[in-house]
Amino acid sequence: MTTKERPIITPPSDERRVLLHSCCAPCSGEVMEAMHASGIEMTVYFYNPNIHPQKEYLMRKEENIRFAEQMGIPFVDADYDTHNWFDRTKGMENDPEKGRRCSTCFDMRFEKTAEYAHEHGFKVFTSCLGISRWKDMDQINGCGVRAASRYPGLEYWQFNWRKQGGSQRMYEIAKREEFYKQEYCGCVYSLRDTNAWRQANGKPKIHIGIEHYGKTEETP
Repeated sequence: MTTKERPIITPPSDERRVLLHSCCAPCSGEVMEAMHASGIEMTVYFYNPNIHPQKEYLMRKEENIRFAEQMGIPFVDADYDTHNWFDRTKGMENDPEKGRRCSTCFDMRFEKTAEYAHEHGFKVFTSCLGISRWKDMDQINGCGVRAASRYPGLEYWQFNWRKQGGSQRMYEIAKREEFYKQEYCGCVYSLRDTNAWRQANGKPKIHIGIEHYGKTEETP
């Protein structure tokens, strides 16, 4: 399925305004283009205090801002309150990926997104996090629904962004735009664990700010 054949998508209750929580440009690129092609008025909300170190955080954010400006989509740059994230995840430092630490992380980010949606008249919000094959979609959706339930009239859009060619288009867009390619989930613990795996398998440690889709690699 080509980009031109992208299916029209419809938010819950046929809402035309959607707040999109974005974690990075590679994951949000397809979601942004899909909603734009469907005539949905979206605003990108970037709240990711989990990303470590700050250099990595800024690179991911700036790539997302670049793409949003290119498409003429409003971008909300939220707080980088890392101290709150570390407080919320205290005691979970050695939990595995997709475990309770990830749920706590999603809860924190979606709670802030839901608050912004409520305060600015959005009735629907969603996230691009689920498009990644490395994430548990049920876990993400559960956190989104839980955050939305804090406010009457607010709904989390549980859309499977991977289906109907979404995953393929995500990589096509990433390569076309030469997005910065992050090599770990984002938090200090995923960086630690990814580097440990690499070392155990004879691979070099992650070098932040080096890899770009379509520029320094050929395959996703």
